[in-house]
Amino acid sequence: MKKIELFERAIAEKAESLEEWEINPTLFWAYRNSITAGNDRIDFGENIRNNEIGEIAKALKENGITEFTISNTFTNLISTLAEFEKHGFQIAGLTEVKANYTDFQTQEWAVIPAIRMQER
Repeated sequence: MKKIELFERAIAEKAESLEEWEINPTLFWAYRNSITAGNDRIDFGENIRNNEIGEIAKALKENGITEFTISNTFTNLISTLAEFEKHGFQIAGLTEVKANYTDFQTQEWAVIPAIRMQER
Protein backbone atom coordinates (compact mmCIF):
# COMPACT_ATOMS: atom_id res chain seq x y z
CA MET A 1 0.00 0.00 0.00
CA LYS A 2 1.22 3.50 -0.83
CA LYS A 3 2.52 5.24 2.28
CA ILE A 4 1.34 8.71 3.29
CA GLU A 5 4.46 10.47 4.55
CA LEU A 6 2.62 12.93 6.82
CA PHE A 7 0.77 10.08 8.52
CA GLU A 8 3.98 8.08 8.92
CA ARG A 9 5.71 11.09 10.53
CA ALA A 10 2.77 11.63 12.89
CA ILE A 11 2.95 7.96 13.90
CA ALA A 12 6.74 8.05 14.36
CA GLU A 13 6.53 11.22 16.46
CA LYS A 14 3.59 9.87 18.47
CA ALA A 15 1.36 12.81 17.60
CA GLU A 16 -1.00 13.66 20.43
CA SER A 17 -3.50 15.42 18.18
CA LEU A 18 -4.28 14.64 14.54
CA GLU A 19 -5.94 18.04 14.36
CA GLU A 20 -2.63 19.77 15.11
CA TRP A 21 -1.10 17.88 12.18
CA GLU A 22 -4.10 18.81 9.98
CA ILE A 23 -4.86 15.11 9.45
CA ASN A 24 -8.42 13.92 8.88
CA PRO A 25 -9.06 11.27 11.57
CA THR A 26 -11.36 9.13 9.42
CA LEU A 27 -8.74 8.88 6.68
CA PHE A 28 -5.96 8.33 9.20
CA TRP A 29 -7.69 5.39 10.91
CA ALA A 30 -8.71 3.86 7.58
CA TYR A 31 -5.04 4.09 6.58
CA ARG A 32 -3.77 2.56 9.85
CA ASN A 33 -6.36 -0.22 9.85
CA SER A 34 -5.64 -1.04 6.20
CA ILE A 35 -1.92 -1.38 6.92
CA THR A 36 -2.63 -3.56 9.96
CA ALA A 37 -4.91 -5.87 7.94
CA GLY A 38 -2.47 -6.00 5.02
CA ASN A 39 -4.65 -4.44 2.32
CA ASP A 40 -3.27 -3.11 -0.96
CA ARG A 41 -5.46 0.00 -0.79
CA ILE A 42 -6.89 2.18 1.94
CA ASP A 43 -10.21 0.66 2.99
CA PHE A 44 -12.91 2.61 4.76
CA GLY A 45 -14.42 0.00 7.04
CA GLU A 46 -15.95 2.58 9.35
CA ASN A 47 -18.55 5.29 8.76
CA ILE A 48 -17.54 8.30 6.65
CA ARG A 49 -19.35 11.57 7.32
CA ASN A 50 -20.34 13.27 4.08
CA ASN A 51 -19.12 16.66 5.31
CA GLU A 52 -15.53 15.35 5.43
CA ILE A 53 -15.41 13.74 1.98
CA GLY A 54 -14.01 16.85 0.28
CA GLU A 55 -11.13 16.93 2.77
CA ILE A 56 -10.52 13.18 2.38
CA ALA A 57 -10.59 13.34 -1.43
CA LYS A 58 -8.16 16.27 -1.42
CA ALA A 59 -5.72 14.45 0.90
CA LEU A 60 -5.89 11.29 -1.22
CA LYS A 61 -5.13 13.23 -4.41
CA GLU A 62 -2.32 15.23 -2.77
CA ASN A 63 -0.68 11.96 -1.77
CA GLY A 64 -1.03 10.32 -5.17
CA ILE A 65 -3.65 7.82 -4.04
CA THR A 66 -5.97 7.17 -6.95
CA GLU A 67 -7.84 4.14 -5.61
CA PHE A 68 -9.40 3.08 -2.33
CA THR A 69 -12.17 0.79 -1.14
CA ILE A 70 -15.26 1.11 1.02
CA SER A 71 -16.27 -2.04 2.90
CA ASN A 72 -18.60 -0.45 5.45
CA THR A 73 -22.27 -0.95 4.65
CA PHE A 74 -23.57 2.05 6.58
CA THR A 75 -27.04 3.39 5.81
CA ASN A 76 -25.97 6.54 3.97
CA LEU A 77 -23.64 4.65 1.61
CA ILE A 78 -25.39 5.86 -1.57
CA SER A 79 -25.07 9.51 -0.59
CA THR A 80 -21.42 8.91 0.38
CA LEU A 81 -20.70 7.41 -3.04
CA ALA A 82 -22.44 10.36 -4.70
CA GLU A 83 -20.38 12.81 -2.64
CA PHE A 84 -17.13 11.07 -3.63
CA GLU A 85 -18.30 11.33 -7.26
CA LYS A 86 -18.60 15.11 -6.81
CA HIS A 87 -14.98 15.15 -5.62
CA GLY A 88 -13.56 13.17 -8.53
CA PHE A 89 -13.80 9.52 -7.44
CA GLN A 90 -16.09 7.01 -9.11
CA ILE A 91 -17.16 3.43 -8.53
CA ALA A 92 -14.80 1.07 -10.37
CA GLY A 93 -16.40 -2.23 -9.39
CA LEU A 94 -16.41 -4.66 -6.53
CA THR A 95 -13.49 -6.39 -4.87
CA GLU A 96 -12.59 -8.08 -1.61
CA VAL A 97 -10.52 -6.71 1.26
CA LYS A 98 -9.22 -7.96 4.56
CA ALA A 99 -11.40 -6.72 7.39
CA ASN A 100 -9.94 -5.32 10.58
CA TYR A 101 -11.07 -8.39 12.52
CA THR A 102 -10.31 -12.09 12.37
CA ASP A 103 -12.52 -14.87 11.09
CA PHE A 104 -13.22 -17.05 14.13
CA GLN A 105 -12.93 -20.23 12.05
CA THR A 106 -9.62 -19.51 10.32
CA GLN A 107 -8.12 -17.11 12.89
CA GLU A 108 -6.95 -14.97 9.95
CA TRP A 109 -8.20 -11.58 8.79
CA ALA A 110 -11.76 -11.98 7.53
CA VAL A 111 -12.18 -11.36 3.80
CA ILE A 112 -15.21 -9.21 2.98
CA PRO A 113 -16.68 -7.54 -0.12
CA ALA A 114 -15.89 -3.89 -0.83
CA ILE A 115 -16.63 -1.21 -3.40
CA ARG A 116 -13.51 -0.17 -5.33
CA MET A 117 -13.31 3.57 -5.98
CA GLN A 118 -10.92 5.26 -8.38
CA GLU A 119 -10.09 8.78 -9.42
CA ARG A 120 -11.71 9.89 -12.66
